[in-house]
Amino acid sequence: MQIGLRRRAVMGAAVLLAAGLSAALPGAAAAADPVATTVTVNARAGLATVPDTALGVNDAIWDAELGTTAVSDLLGGAGVQMLRYPGGSYADIYHWRDHTAPGGYVAPNTDFDTFMASVRRIHAQPMIIANYGTGTAEEAADWVRYANVTKGYGAKYWTIGNENYGNGHYGSAWEADNHADKSPRAYAEGVVAFAAAMKAVDPTIKIGAVLTTPGNWPDGLVGSGDAGTWNQVVLSVAGPSIDFVDLHWYPGGGTAAEALSKTNQIDDIMYLTRQQIARYAGTGAGRIKVSFTELNVGVGQNTQPGALFLADAYSSLLANGVFTVQWWNVHNGIGTVSTVAGQTDYGDFGLLSSGGCQTGGTVCEPPMNTPFAPYHALSVMKSFVRPGDQLVRTGTTDPLVSAHAARRPNGDLAVLLINKDPDNARAATLQYSGYSPAAGAPTVVSFRNGNTAPSTAPAGTATAQTLPPYSLTLLVLHPTSATTGAPGAPGQPSASAVGATTATITWPAATAGAGPIAKYEVYRQNGAVSEQLGETTGTSLQVYNLNPGTRYTVNVVTRDTAGRVSWSSPPLTFTTTSPATSTCTVRFTDVNDWGNGYVGNVDITNTGAAPINGWTLTFTWPTSWQTVNSSWNGTWTQTGRDVKITNIDTNGTLAAAGGSTSTGFVGSYNGPNVLPTAFRLNGTVCTVAA
Repeated sequence: MQIGLRRRAVMGAAVLLAAGLSAALPGAAAAADPVATTVTVNARAGLATVPDTALGVNDAIWDAELGTTAVSDLLGGAGVQMLRYPGGSYADIYHWRDHTAPGGYVAPNTDFDTFMASVRRIHAQPMIIANYGTGTAEEAADWVRYANVTKGYGAKYWTIGNENYGNGHYGSAWEADNHADKSPRAYAEGVVAFAAAMKAVDPTIKIGAVLTTPGNWPDGLVGSGDAGTWNQVVLSVAGPSIDFVDLHWYPGGGTAAEALSKTNQIDDIMYLTRQQIARYAGTGAGRIKVSFTELNVGVGQNTQPGALFLADAYSSLLANGVFTVQWWNVHNGIGTVSTVAGQTDYGDFGLLSSGGCQTGGTVCEPPMNTPFAPYHALSVMKSFVRPGDQLVRTGTTDPLVSAHAARRPNGDLAVLLINKDPDNARAATLQYSGYSPAAGAPTVVSFRNGNTAPSTAPAGTATAQTLPPYSLTLLVLHPTSATTGAPGAPGQPSASAVGATTATITWPAATAGAGPIAKYEVYRQNGAVSEQLGETTGTSLQVYNLNPGTRYTVNVVTRDTAGRVSWSSPPLTFTTTSPATSTCTVRFTDVNDWGNGYVGNVDITNTGAAPINGWTLTFTWPTSWQTVNSSWNGTWTQTGRDVKITNIDTNGTLAAAGGSTSTGFVGSYNGPNVLPTAFRLNGTVCTVAA
């Protein structure tokens, strides 16, 4: 992160502020009548399984509190499972042998061994950034040797560099890079060399390469002389040498409400990331995992928006299979001071207070190491997701309420409810599919605006909860009866022979439980509803009646002869194609992209036997943040996400068997730019040309 280079926290004496429990019980009514909302939890619509590296945070060598017992114990108490070192952009100027960072400040007692002592005290794992910008592959290999051979630390995860696309190649330069060639190809070739040298020392380590997050600068840009975007080139060259990719996300937002809405982009960010990995990283690309090692909110960094954003973003990213999500930062220092929802926000990107003051001492932060609101949200996440839990699909009727749920191996179900309305409570009715909660008041963990810690008490029921304004509410439910004897879940499904309307789904067989396996059932996730696509006694099913150019997420469950049903398989996401043959062809091209907008071109060809006199082309944007700003050679209109293009006088006739025309537009986007893949010409679904 750039902030780490420019803003250095001034560390004073460590003073812990004891966090008292809130006197207010969870579920208490707000002053105004709560707004009714419905939450649906579908326990059979399985998402990703929680890893033991899920909850992370950054630790920086300019932080004098790094490795202290007080901080280690606070991080351990919040459930931190992974710590990243040596800290953002400092990684590309840091030399581990002599513990120096030329051009930057290195605090005392922040060397690698001190960091690892903290990691061990917390019972976490390290994520280490090797110095690509001003270092060498030999230096990185020596670090692996020291860490894992000499000291026996067993450091598994190593990223090559930090935000290396910020080296000036695209115009902005904050990341140190001494290489004459600053192109994505040069970085990718460096990753290959670093990986070879480092794995020669310890073949068991995992190597990560830096990518840009879809929808965030410089995503979409093609630099001078490059064969493609940063991600395309890096994956094409380094794909066979890496084990994971590393993303950062600071989505911004002009208001707290806008900042909190950015989590709606996560599914599409992950879809595009995995699409790019599959398309460019070569054979075996499916092994490449995804990490988010820097994350923070755009408004209210250390007040309730930061807490709500952390819980929502961590949950959504983990549900999408990210193996670690890491907050920026443990400490960061005072910034622009404001008031957010009645609370003083210090503009501090840290989980814990740095205890510093603005210039002149007019405003000071709380004492050193006082936990900010996002710290408490992380502690709620510790109670929500545990290694081995399977996150499941949820849905709400209210755009200001987010819901997440995790099914536990012992049969319990944890449900996390997030009320993003700063003023009004919600009366939430909870509905369940594939799960029957036991009666009685569940234990509820609540973290409200202005609280100094979460509170825990029985409240409400499994089907009715009151969500205070700007709050996190976590309930853990027990099943009505024991879940023993159920069959095992099928393994990871895969898709083959994917066409416009059909696909073949295949999965590894499940293990029988108390009774023989009777069949497997294949379901599509449609929001929080599961729609059955078919069933079979085998381990493969061809599904029909799919829609062209449509993204599908499916699960498989096992049912035995007694009717007992397994947990769901891991999810499978695939996109159907356009028809192989049609009477029309469309080519949609992003001609020139500048990061939040682009010039697009649409080529339309009549491949039918009859001429077309007057045409209308329709398609739907995959997301709500894509718009048409201006157009030419056609009349473009957009209603919601639906786009309609009609001919003008000069291009209304398309001759039979090859008559064509082109129309263009300037489009904009403020999130991941997923391009449309389904087009209809006068109602006919067209073939989409590459």
